[in-house]
Amino acid sequence: MISKRLAIAVAVIVLTGATVGQALAQQGGTTPPPAPTMASPTAPGAAPGDQGAAAPAAMPAPATPAPAPAAAPPKENPYGIGQLWAGQNGKPDWVARGVMIILAIMSVGTWYIFFMKYFEQSRILGQASQVERRFWSSNNLNEGIDKLAKNSVFRTLAESGVRASSGQGSGIVNLNDWIAMSLNRQLEEINAKLQGGIAFLASVGSTAPFVGLFGTVWGILNALIAIGVAGQASIDKVAGPVGEALIMTALGLLVAVPGVLLYNFLVRRNKVISEKLKAFATDLQTYLVTKGK
Repeated sequence: MISKRLAIAVAVIVLTGATVGQALAQQGGTTPPPAPTMASPTAPGAAPGDQGAAAPAAMPAPATPAPAPAAAPPKENPYGIGQLWAGQNGKPDWVARGVMIILAIMSVGTWYIFFMKYFEQSRILGQASQVERRFWSSNNLNEGIDKLAKNSVFRTLAESGVRASSGQGSGIVNLNDWIAMSLNRQLEEINAKLQGGIAFLASVGSTAPFVGLFGTVWGILNALIAIGVAGQASIDKVAGPVGEALIMTALGLLVAVPGVLLYNFLVRRNKVISEKLKAFATDLQTYLVTKGK
């Protein structure tokens, strides 16, 4: 009887232990372990050994920033105008230099003629305004001529008309026609002086692109020669000559475009001056024929 009770008690204990072990195993798989806590080294009641074990790790030293890399010096442009003048591999190309010199002469000549003609035209336009204020407001013709500047083209025109009216014409030309012929000759001389140099601007505007194009063709030829010598079309072999070709084209346009624009500007101002001179000559002819005496 006692042995039977002991067997029942042992079975109950074994079943209880298995149940508790299974529950603990499930809890251990699902519940994360508690985060470790750092004990303060100065906490009261802490053992000396515990303080040494729980001392916090030393803070890492702040990292010093790495020094910035030194900036590389700027490289010289190997395909600029300076390199074009010096030539490839230090060997000057006199054909390219000749093209650059011609374009430079064209550009300098264009701007020189423009400023000279511009100031000359401005001076004549100023003289035209003096004619309205001084000449036609004078009491007589000689007084009006004296009021004009000695270098005035209107004074030259008026003196030419006075000289023609001092005679009676020729045997086959009457006085009116003789005065008109004299004034027209003087107008043609003045207009010829005004047109002087402007043809150079027209020539520059029409030929400068072709001069630059010649430099372009020469640069492409040098590129093809470099490819043939190297045996391969690598970029370092053709970049220099092709860059020279493009620079030549740009220089030709840089010279030609201002030449064309300045030519049109000066021609338009010459037309204005020519109209003013013709109007003055017509009025002067009328005055000389009707009231010249």
